[in-house]
Amino acid sequence: MNQHQDERTRIREAMNRLLAGKATASNGSFTAAALAAEAGVHRMALYKRHADLKNEFDERVRKETRQVPETEKQLRATVARLKKTIANQKTELEELRQLVTNLTLASAVLSEGRQLPTEPAPLPDNVLPFRPPTT
Repeated sequence: MNQHQDERTRIREAMNRLLAGKATASNGSFTAAALAAEAGVHRMALYKRHADLKNEFDERVRKETRQVPETEKQLRATVARLKKTIANQKTELEELRQLVTNLTLASAVLSEGRQLPTEPAPLPDNVLPFRPPTT
């Protein structure tokens, strides 16, 4: 039996022990890390060479124990957090758009009030201009 087949056999046996609640080399949790420890294989070997067995383990955990695998729980929590972040950003974006509209209107009102008169204001009698007005 080659090393690859030996690893697969150990992983299947570890899978059965974990699901039976009889872990010997791990903490007994239903995670890929516990499965790898229980089987005596490197965790990355489980993810890279034996991904099908890892997926089978997750499926068996879901069916036989009626539990959600830890990786799925983490993904669901991440998705929920990201959805909340998106909702907050949408609210903030809408508030900023409203603020831009209000500032644009305020700027227009202020600009309208500062229009320069078409004719210069008359000078008081006691003021002499530096240059005579050109008309």
